[in-house]
Order: sequence, then C-alpha cells, then structure tokens
Amino acid sequence: MTMILDGTATAAKIRGEVAEEVTRMTAAGARRPGLAAVLVGDDPASAVYVGSKTRACEEAGLLGRSVILPGDTDYATLARVVDELNADDEIDGILVQLPLPKHLPEKDFVHRIRPDKDVDGFHPENVGRLWLDEPGFAPATPSGVIEILKRYQIALAGARAVVVGRSAIVGKPMAALLVRENATVTICHSRTRDLPAVCREADILVAAIGRPGFVTAEHVKSGATVIDVGINRVTDAELVTKLYPDPASPRHKTFADKGSILVGDVDYSAVAPIAGAITPVPGGVGPLTVAMLLVNTLAAAKRRQGLA
Repeated sequence: MTMILDGTATAAKIRGEVAEEVTRMTAAGARRPGLAAVLVGDDPASAVYVGSKTRACEEAGLLGRSVILPGDTDYATLARVVDELNADDEIDGILVQLPLPKHLPEKDFVHRIRPDKDVDGFHPENVGRLWLDEPGFAPATPSGVIEILKRYQIALAGARAVVVGRSAIVGKPMAALLVRENATVTICHSRTRDLPAVCREADILVAAIGRPGFVTAEHVKSGATVIDVGINRVTDAELVTKLYPDPASPRHKTFADKGSILVGDVDYSAVAPIAGAITPVPGGVGPLTVAMLLVNTLAAAKRRQGLA
C-alpha cells in the first residue's frame, strides 16, 4: 500500500519544535528570533504567502514583521528598506518575496541581503556554502523535502535520486542536499533525452518543473518515493477530468465549488498506485516551506547571538 507523506502534519511538528526551542531561548535570557518579509506590489498569491509566514512566526513565538510596499516602489526605496533590515538587530532573517515588479531586478535585492540573514538561502555565498558542505542556509523548499524524507525514514544514502527541474530555487539546491545525504543524483531538464526512462531509474523522484500532471505512470518505477514540489492552479475542466478520471473524486467537487484546484507536477491518480510513497498536493511539500523558514530563522538567531 502506498505511504502518503503528510507534509501538513510534518510541518506542524516542526513548527512545534521551533516554538519549544524559542521558549527555551527566551527563558534563558536570549532575544527571540525575528523574521522580516518584504512584499512589493499587490500580487494576491504573494500576499497570502507573506501573511502565512508572519502568522507562523507569531504562533512559534518569533518576531514576524511584514514590510508592504506599493508596486511602483523605486530601486532606491527598496534598497533602503533592505539595508535598514540588514542593520536591525531584532531581525535575524530577511526575505524579499519574489517575483518583484519588472522594473526591480530580483538578483540585486536577493544579493543585497546579508548572507547571515539570508534565510531563503539564495545569496551566492550561501549557494556556495551549500555545494561546499559548509555552514550556511539552504532554500526552505528543498530543505523541507529532505526533512520529510528523513522523518518518514526513507533511505537516502546510496539511493538513486532523480530531480526533474534545474531551477536555482528548488532543482539545483535539491540536488546538492541529496548529494550531501549520499544519494546518487541525476538532474533532468528540457534537454534530457528519454526523460521517462531516466526517471524510472529513480528510487527517489523529485518533480519541480511547474507543469501540472507532467509526471505520469511511465516516469515511475514500482515502489519509488515520489516527491511533488509543484503547485499549479488549474482552471481547465478538461485537464481536471484527465488528472482525476474518477468522477467521484473529491477534487471534482472542489473544482465545481471554486472554479479551480491546486495540483502538482505529478499525475497523482496515475502515479500513487505505483509509488511506494508519495507527497500529495495540496498538503505535501507546500506546508514544509514555511516551517523550514522558521528553522532557518531560529538557526540565524542562534548564530548571531553566539548560541549555535
């Protein structure tokens, strides 16, 4: 029987562990960790995500601060905001919510964050530290994947892992973290030849390409662990029917009620019966991202206060 890797429950446990550690820190006289999220513009999805980060901070006892700026914010203003947060001793972690408006070059502001406050793990110094196995911060989403695999006791050392997608945010750091755990890793992308055959070699298959239902049964060998990083909002009724052919599926009711559903990069209905373990969407990797941001912020606070 396929094991469902419950990201919601795992994330709740991680947040609880962070809260316990924050309580111990503050009881011993240490300053509580602080996380600041900067949002430019009024993108609804980004606003929801930033709000969820702030709430998660508060629930875990961290200082959560949201800096909301209008969409026409100029370069100098955003640079000043980041610099002020860099200098703020109450703030241990800073993230600039992406995407930024087109007139603001994302790399400039990601690189402007101090590496010791870069809890997103996107600064070139932290990217280098990840590949060199040195202390630093790894991006939250791939870190969450490693965490859920470990907590469900999925063997990593010696496993053949295939990562579909080579983004700097997920695919590449995912590969680095898997290598760190002694897996043998292949990164696949749009130029990979015979992608299904390569994927079928995987004991652990990670899909992170942003294409709904792209990974099908032909990509998965029997008993493999399948990690679905994709979160895609689908409004096409034909695609919903294709991904969930059973008309009794609760996903059809959700679609009828809301006009859309969230689906992953994996065709869950086709792949779940083959896989040994799988993450659902929603409720899989998504909740782990915020939880691991809290973990990174806690680690940053400890380092900055000499407690690590």
